[in-house]
Amino acid sequence: MAANDDGSNGKTSSVQLPFARSGDDKMLNKANNYLSSGEKMLDESLSHASEPCGPLEKAEYEYVEEEQVQYIPPELVGFGNNSAKLYHFYIIKLKKHFNYNIPLQDIVLAVSNELQFDNEGSSFDLEADRGNISVSLTYIGTSELTSEQITLANQFQMTVLRVLIDRNITKLKKSVDSFKFKNDDVAYDYLLLPSAGPHKAPMIVEWKAVQVAMFPYERADDERMCSLKDHNHQKVHTKNGLVCSCFMQNALVYTPHNRRIYCTTERLLGLNGNSSLKINEGEAVTYKRYYKTRHGVDLMHEEEPLFAARQLFTVRNCLQKSSGYLKDKETSSAGVELPSELCYIIMSPVSITTFYSFSFAPSIMHRIESWIIALNLKKMHLCHSMPNGNVPVTKVLEAITTKKCLEKFHLESFETLGDSFLKYAASQQLFKDLQDQQEGILSSEREKIISNDSLCRLGCNSNLPGFIRNEPFEPITWLVPGDRSLSFNLEEEALSDKRKMYIRGKRVIKKKVVADVVEALIGVFLSEGGEMAALSFMSWIGITVDFVNTPYTRELTLQPEKFINIQHLESLLNYSFNDASLLVEALTHGSYMLPEIPKCYQRLEFLGDAVLDYMITVHLYNKYPGMSPGMLTDLRSASVNNDCYAQSAVKVELHKHILHGSQNLHRAIVNTVNDFDHLSLKSTFGWESETSFPKVLGDVIESLAGAILVDSGYDKDKVFESIRPLLDPLVTPDTLKLHPVRELHDICQKNHYTMKKSANRSDGGTISFTIEVVTDIDNIVLKDSCMAANKKMAERLASKSVLKLLKEYLSTIT
Repeated sequence: MAANDDGSNGKTSSVQLPFARSGDDKMLNKANNYLSSGEKMLDESLSHASEPCGPLEKAEYEYVEEEQVQYIPPELVGFGNNSAKLYHFYIIKLKKHFNYNIPLQDIVLAVSNELQFDNEGSSFDLEADRGNISVSLTYIGTSELTSEQITLANQFQMTVLRVLIDRNITKLKKSVDSFKFKNDDVAYDYLLLPSAGPHKAPMIVEWKAVQVAMFPYERADDERMCSLKDHNHQKVHTKNGLVCSCFMQNALVYTPHNRRIYCTTERLLGLNGNSSLKINEGEAVTYKRYYKTRHGVDLMHEEEPLFAARQLFTVRNCLQKSSGYLKDKETSSAGVELPSELCYIIMSPVSITTFYSFSFAPSIMHRIESWIIALNLKKMHLCHSMPNGNVPVTKVLEAITTKKCLEKFHLESFETLGDSFLKYAASQQLFKDLQDQQEGILSSEREKIISNDSLCRLGCNSNLPGFIRNEPFEPITWLVPGDRSLSFNLEEEALSDKRKMYIRGKRVIKKKVVADVVEALIGVFLSEGGEMAALSFMSWIGITVDFVNTPYTRELTLQPEKFINIQHLESLLNYSFNDASLLVEALTHGSYMLPEIPKCYQRLEFLGDAVLDYMITVHLYNKYPGMSPGMLTDLRSASVNNDCYAQSAVKVELHKHILHGSQNLHRAIVNTVNDFDHLSLKSTFGWESETSFPKVLGDVIESLAGAILVDSGYDKDKVFESIRPLLDPLVTPDTLKLHPVRELHDICQKNHYTMKKSANRSDGGTISFTIEVVTDIDNIVLKDSCMAANKKMAERLASKSVLKLLKEYLSTIT
């Protein structure tokens, strides 16, 4: 998938992937008309709550069609019933690297199937609002949980996670009601529970905290009181009725007057409804007055102490690259003082630390699930191939993660590496197999192998699309384990005799995305396992090539020294040819062929183009480890192009050795050489130049590379050692300048400017290219037209001109 001249790939067609559509979400009926007293009070509270249609309450088909659906790994799937079973326990340790007055609590993960984490997969970082959080997983052991424990655990995690994600009491009520129905559907089968500290399973779970999920439904009236009689334990009025004040501390409460959910922390003994509340600078009212005027609520027990509380934490995508951290302070609306009589207690006691920690659980589980998906992909490949190198699962995960996910890593670097290797591997195979065919046939056959259409088809045949991560994580659409209010009917799909995954729904994905992932996976196996590992993966998806040295057969009777200066060229290339006739072929233009020279340089150019692309890409990848994927792509585009090679050819006067018989070509080369002395370029990447180089000048660099590759028995290192000095100085991250077409596009996209392009051919054959940019705020029009012999050069010149105007405009408004 070679890049275009402007650095873009330019292929955006789409394919409908053959996923089975899931069944419609089942709507749950009412269990019965008789509710417990706790449920009746909750229903009364709901009469004050609005019921907006949230993201998960849209039409079921809209969700299926629009949302990204990936494979669900079998390790996290099981039957939704609560029968006693054996669980594997992991401790998820959370460590924040910032100051905040609410601590983090470790989370226990219990799964039916043991997870096979390696050292890299068991630790990662989250980007919280205030800074970085380190996450690590440690295996604790196994233990069997009873049916009652599983029921409690499911209701706990469902309640905590539902209120954090939705902040909607109506949805919580729906999820709580779903526990009355027996459900044996295949679903997510894991438990997220609060940790009690360093114990063995299952005692590592803080079971007392888990049991509080039953507060409003299972506890009788007398259980809402305690026997302690000191000043810290007094009866207070709530929407649940009269309870001990200790139940209002560290509680999850719902306030119908404003339809919000809070976490209470402490009882404010010196504060009640008659206390003064500062509402503006120099203005204060009593709490009783405030609730009356602001919410129309009369406090009936204003003498009772208020309780400190705060709104629930926002559940965010903490895997997304951070755009900066918030200052370490609470927002003005986070902390409040609540009269207990306005509160409906949902859970008590439950620590605010638990809710803070569980607000990160969706992001944690999304990363764990993604890692397991990558592990399954790796295993699926190894089931069909011999192991070649220890390829880390984290690298496979990177290769199936697109830039749209907005995470710290994505596939672009591996895609660039895999693209160059695939192009070379296919080129050398076709060069060896089709020795009687012209370059046009070779290029056509190569395109059949490396095109987006072909790679997408092969990827689909290998079930790769189901593994691709192509959308940013959205916590609002995350499937909460234990929640039976929605049924997703996960379907089992056998990928092989030994491996299965679960799917639901279908998605539309671009062909290019599937092709990019195929190339990225080739790049991963190449980078981590070597060329044989990459060839093994390519064979698995249906591309079979080998690196066997096949002799290059030709019927030649020429004497090379009669046509070229062999000694000078070998000195220039720092390589001694075994068969100097290859050197003649590499320098022979199509206009020059004689009976004794039946072939021009095009076949060797076809091969040399691929090997130089591959070797330079590998060189950049290895020389600048840790370089951003975008930088690698830009460096490669700047280093691997015809203008770059053409400048190198002129610098070492290779044009003097080209065998051709075209007067037009002769004039073009002479004009280029005459202009070259005035270019004063500091590097060899050619788009700084406003001169259009004859294509033959770049072609001979590639054909010479092909000749050395064939003559050396396909020794790629010999090629790079020979050609690399001719290309000095190679572009570096410090000297890189973006292609003007690319840079103009990026600036317009970043600032949401409108850009229009048009091209017209004159009677004399030259191309006039016009670019117009309209700014978004003041509608300033920046426009220019440039002429050149070909469209690419005309567009480059017009882009440079408009880019200069745009930068001048931007400098005036900053």
